[in-house]
Amino acid sequence: MGQTLRDILDAAARGGFPPADGRTTVVPQPCDRDAGVLAFTGHSVVFTDEDPRWVYDTLAALDCDALAATMNPLFLAAFLERTGRTAETIDAVLVGPPLPGGPRLGLRETDVAHPRVAYARTRRDEVRAWVTEGAVLVMGRGVAGRLEVSVEVEEGVRHRGLGRALAEAARHLAGEPLWAQVAPGNARSARAFQAAGYRQVGAEVLLRARG
Repeated sequence: MGQTLRDILDAAARGGFPPADGRTTVVPQPCDRDAGVLAFTGHSVVFTDEDPRWVYDTLAALDCDALAATMNPLFLAAFLERTGRTAETIDAVLVGPPLPGGPRLGLRETDVAHPRVAYARTRRDEVRAWVTEGAVLVMGRGVAGRLEVSVEVEEGVRHRGLGRALAEAARHLAGEPLWAQVAPGNARSARAFQAAGYRQVGAEVLLRARG
């Protein structure tokens, strides 16, 4: 397994995962902005600049299933207190390989003032946005420099397959593996990305520096 978070992510995008041995690997944060936990089947990766011994000692002290310990609320609460960071939600993490050719969906690249774009710029670098009627597609460099995608469809044009079409169009635009983070309760979004050829590889919680 690679020694950096980006090595681990690149391997996962190719279908290569850490061993399902119930263990946790601790690697350095890729940047000051991003710390957190990435859970695969039977193996977790904690990316932090904190002392790895603190991570292992804290996990060992939990009275819970070792396979799920890094996503246990008690560990996450301790992680947040230790780092002074904040977190939003645990997301399912999906990845889709790039597709050749241009997207079939008509899109126009724009610098539109959209809440989805503004949100992305607080969490990603090199953010770009495309629009079509009633929808926006956003891509940018997120955790460990991976290329991440998000989409938003207005209520009036939903239930027409537009979310799936946007997620698929992003794969044509990417030129490299494309990552999506979806809240587990957002079944509509999860179905759209899966229908567009993305597969779930794990779960993730990101810890953000306050302010």
